Amino acid sequence: MLAEYEIFVRSLEEGSLSAAARRLDLSPAVASRRLARLEDRLGVRLIERTSRRLAPTEAGRLVYDRAMQLLDGVEDLEALVSRRTTQARGLLRVSAPTSFGRRRLAPLLTPFLDAHPRLTLELNLTDAFVDLMAEDVDVAVRIGSYEAGDPAMRRLAPNRRVLCATPAYLAEHGAPQTLDDLRHHAQLAAENQSAWRLEGPDGPVTFRARSRVRTNSSEVARELVLGGAGIALRSTWDVGDELRDGRLSRVLPQYAGASDVAVFALTAGRARAENRVRAFIDFLSGLYGDAPEWDR
Repeated sequence: MLAEYEIFVRSLEEGSLSAAARRLDLSPAVASRRLARLEDRLGVRLIERTSRRLAPTEAGRLVYDRAMQLLDGVEDLEALVSRRTTQARGLLRVSAPTSFGRRRLAPLLTPFLDAHPRLTLELNLTDAFVDLMAEDVDVAVRIGSYEAGDPAMRRLAPNRRVLCATPAYLAEHGAPQTLDDLRHHAQLAAENQSAWRLEGPDGPVTFRARSRVRTNSSEVARELVLGGAGIALRSTWDVGDELRDGRLSRVLPQYAGASDVAVFALTAGRARAENRVRAFIDFLSGLYGDAPEWDR
């Protein structure tokens, strides 16, 4: 009986019965039967279809509110009893930025996978903005402005960003001494990363980079700066090794990326209460710390 209420609640939250079925690891046919069985037992129609998504009927709104209380109570009870030690299982959908996911996340996942053999991880790497609800994502690892106290966010690591270029580029073109000088140099940035939020001697400032090469890939921008094509604003997790061994040099060291930018995990809605989501975020929280290895 509880499973029937869960598919009803999930259908409204996800906007479709098929998305709710995927979230609960059910086939659409099973989900449809459970919803039909609930409506038959109650003797009312709970959901109506609009042109874009599912919507509750008047009776459905009443059932939804009470069902949410019921399901939240069950989750609280399970958390109290298990103390979060129950082994995660099912399908966990995770999104992460392409380069960070490939270099700083994927190589570290083995202990988590070994600890949860009944869990299947789906890891999608993209530099595009991901709508968690629309794209059915459980956890998104993001690099951006972090808001302390937001229950949807868990801070994973600081994200230091510096302006940099190769010594060869600077030898040929000279090193800029001011932000105005920077405008006369080749700038390199992916198309969604061209607003360089910086903090310098006079406080915060935004520099609008006009990239010499247009690309939707942050990894392409990284390879271009390593190839000596210009100056870029890069995270130390991305170019820390190159800065240490001299393949890259800092430019305008009096400026650094905005300090409110961090690496964090983002969850949405009821997904953050699921055991597999909690287990994964707890794992992520122990990976990097306030002094990650790339800044040492």
